[in-house]
Amino acid sequence: MIPFLNYDSPRDLRQFLESRKLGMRKMYGQNFLINGDARRRLLDALEAGRGDAVWEIGPGIGAMTAGLLERGALVTAFEIDRGFCAVLREFFGAYPGFTLIEGDALKTWPESREAGDYLFGNLPYNAGAALLADFIERKKYFKRMVVTVQKEVARRMAAKPGSKDYSSFSLLCASSYRVTLLPVLKGASFYPEPRVDSQGVRLDLVPGGEAVPYPGCFFPLVRRLFSSRRKTLRNTLKTFIEESGVRAAAGASAREIAEEALASAGINGGERPERFGAGELGALAGALERLLGTGNRRGG
Repeated sequence: MIPFLNYDSPRDLRQFLESRKLGMRKMYGQNFLINGDARRRLLDALEAGRGDAVWEIGPGIGAMTAGLLERGALVTAFEIDRGFCAVLREFFGAYPGFTLIEGDALKTWPESREAGDYLFGNLPYNAGAALLADFIERKKYFKRMVVTVQKEVARRMAAKPGSKDYSSFSLLCASSYRVTLLPVLKGASFYPEPRVDSQGVRLDLVPGGEAVPYPGCFFPLVRRLFSSRRKTLRNTLKTFIEESGVRAAAGASAREIAEEALASAGINGGERPERFGAGELGALAGALERLLGTGNRRGG
């Protein structure tokens, strides 16, 4: 056991923060998970043990970090708050399995040389989805991710094609991961108490998920299609081709290229994007690249 603070007590946490002249910043979306049972269940869901390399996003003052280290994990913690970083160095700096990377994780993770086979974190509401999407689009894959996010975001992550919550983010998550919803966490599980509910999400890399050869224009195409989700695939695809500034060698029009790509992928262009999954839109992106001769260039 790593005895530092009573992470279950709002009173103790408040007194500790006041003694260090530290505050909670809304701009960072800071809320500590004070439900000890929920922390244990999230750690259990991660299934990371001795010697496993874990990236932890937003550790705060270390409630989950302590749990990871107790289980023998090698932890690389990404923390943006300088005051919290000082606490983390004080608490865990002497542990050989702990590495701290200070700064905005969205900016610092691409430069990290630390191993990361698992991802764990109570993600800030204002940046959690963007961070997960960044990992996937930049092809940084983890064996397993367990995160807590706003409940509505969790629902989008797990949504299936055709459902009301299905979005480009749903498709990104499903492109390489199997998504499982964990229990909902009410506001009282956190300090300060947020006005919205949170939910745990587990993402398991599907076999070969890191090697799926999605075309270079796949992610830009997905974003563009779902940005105009009330329009048909045919119309948005035509606009995407026009915006790319690329034309087929034979000089075909954007509409002709769109129709040929849809036919090649076996997709009905009169449907809306939320009807399709990653495999189908991946085939569409591949057909589009073949017709435009763009190869590995990134479109959009």
